[in-house]
Amino acid sequence: MTATTATKPSLPNRLAGLGRTLVSPRGAVFLLLIVLLVMIAVLNPSFAEPGQFIRFVQRVAPVAIVAIGQYFVIVGGEFDLSMGSVVTAQVVIAGNLIGQDDAKILPVTVFMFVFGALVGLVNGLIVSFLRVPSFIVTLGMMLALLGGVLYWTGGAATGNPADSFREIGRGGIRDLPVIDILPWSVVVLAIVLGLAVWFARRPFGRTIIALGDNATTVRYAGARNWWVKTSTFVISSLSATVAGILLVGYAGVHPSVGRGYEFTAITAVVLGGVVLGGGRGWVVAAAAGAFALEALFTLLNFAGVPSTYRDAVQGVIIILAVAYAATTVRARRRGRALETPAANSPADQTPPGSDPAAQTSPAPPVAKEPDPDSVSARPAPIPSTQRADNETKGGS
Repeated sequence: MTATTATKPSLPNRLAGLGRTLVSPRGAVFLLLIVLLVMIAVLNPSFAEPGQFIRFVQRVAPVAIVAIGQYFVIVGGEFDLSMGSVVTAQVVIAGNLIGQDDAKILPVTVFMFVFGALVGLVNGLIVSFLRVPSFIVTLGMMLALLGGVLYWTGGAATGNPADSFREIGRGGIRDLPVIDILPWSVVVLAIVLGLAVWFARRPFGRTIIALGDNATTVRYAGARNWWVKTSTFVISSLSATVAGILLVGYAGVHPSVGRGYEFTAITAVVLGGVVLGGGRGWVVAAAAGAFALEALFTLLNFAGVPSTYRDAVQGVIIILAVAYAATTVRARRRGRALETPAANSPADQTPPGSDPAAQTSPAPPVAKEPDPDSVSARPAPIPSTQRADNETKGGS
């Protein structure tokens, strides 16, 4: 038997590992998503049709993209509450600057990405250099952008971009077998998710996660914390820009298009098992959290629950998800704390080949009578008392 065959886990061990993954904060969202989709299909059998399911993915795509951007901010230890206002601002910019002129699509799109990157840059620099909490900074940015949009539009729907630009959000690859159409929103979501997974595995992406876990260690490792932190806000604003471009296609140009997207993104990320405060999380689980959240709202809609309960359900989900993740993390830490002393305990270390039962405690040393000459040669011992601060030694 080779060494590879000997160390290969058995089927029961694989199933046990899969079960532990599904009940962990990172894997529970996939189990929840499957359960919700099955329940929706039971209430509405047409939902299980490939075409209807693709439409569901198309509807969730903007929320999932915003959640992916929010993931990098939260896993880096911060919050971004300005994402919803960025989405709204980008929708209004596209609707009013492009108009019906197809020649303006490319320059306005470039301007939208530059504007989104600038918003993220301002948020990150203020948080990094002025030491203002990200909650306050992004809250102020959210209100500033919202106020600017309301001033520009007068609080009413305004602007109508060209149909060729709106095709990005409402169109797709048509005349396909089984699904009939593959929306561009689904393609964009797949590209964004693939780039996010690739970026999270790169050294810079791992540095973002390390920053949320221990910023001091990252600084001692030679990384520029301010740039790493600022980049997370830039990524967040760029993802909101992409979501805004998709929403122009079928949501229309209105000042309330992106309202609440920031809290929906945070809920999706938390539901995906990402720990608030940073340091732990998986970007795929964050995107799955957006799908699970939208599936839950769809299920409530089919069950006849009023839409006014949506915010209440979202708040309960945040509380339960955070409590479950915190409980799991504390349980794992306690488990490691209990296992480490047992593994390093001197009493458990037995020389190889020896019989533990044959080992006995060493015999007490035989007292020897002192030599008078040696006693007189040594100075008298100085009495000492134990210091009270010895009890706290090693606590720092």
